[in-house]
Amino acid sequence: MTAGLYVTVEGLDGSGKTTQLERLAAWLTDAGHTVVATREPGGTEVGQLVRDIVLHHRGDIAPRAEALLFAADRAHHIATKVRPALERGEIVLQDRYIDSSVAFQGAGRVLDPEEVRRVSEWATDGLYPALTVLLDLDPSVARQRIDAAQKVFDRIEAEAVEFNQRIRAAYLGMAETEPQRWLVIDATLPPDEIAAAIRERVMSLLATRSVVRGTP
Repeated sequence: MTAGLYVTVEGLDGSGKTTQLERLAAWLTDAGHTVVATREPGGTEVGQLVRDIVLHHRGDIAPRAEALLFAADRAHHIATKVRPALERGEIVLQDRYIDSSVAFQGAGRVLDPEEVRRVSEWATDGLYPALTVLLDLDPSVARQRIDAAQKVFDRIEAEAVEFNQRIRAAYLGMAETEPQRWLVIDATLPPDEIAAAIRERVMSLLATRSVVRGTP
C-alpha cells in the first residue's frame, strides 16, 4: 500500500494559511491525488464543539484548561480522521497541529512548552507530519491584515501584539531546531511565490512518500 503524506501549516492568524492550503489541495487534486483537508480545532464534529468553546466562549478559560481542550480535540481528530486517511494512502493537509499548542498555549499563555508538547504527543501517540510549513509574519503586519478583513475577533485573535510576538519567536525556535521537518516562508511574499515554494518541497516528499514520523 502506498504511504500517505501528512503536511501541516502553521503561522499567526492573518499569515495566509487558509489560502495556501486551498491552493495546495487544488494542485494535488488536479494531479490525481486523494486529499483530505482539515484543521485544528474543528476538523471533526467533536472538534467543532471544542472550537466553539476555545475560540468563542465569552468568559475566561484557564490556560491549562485551554491547552487540554486543544489536546482533547487533537486526540479525537487524529484517531478518527487523520490516521485512517494516512493508512488509506491519502494526503492529509492540515491547518495547525501540535506546534500550534506549543506556540500559543506554551509560549503565548506562558505555560511550559515541553509539558504542552508531551500532552499532545500522548494524545496523538506521537504522530508528526513529514512537513510543517511556517508562514512567518511580523505580528504587527498580521494585526493589520486581520483588521483589514473587518471580521469579529475570536478570543485568540483579540490578544495583544506581545502575545503574538512570543508565539512567533516560539515558532522560529522550533523550526531552527528541526529544519528537516520545517519549511519557513516569508508570508509577505507574493502568494504565487509562496505556493511555488510549498509545491517544490511537497514534490520532493511525494517522490518517496515519506510520511509518518515519530516524536522529535
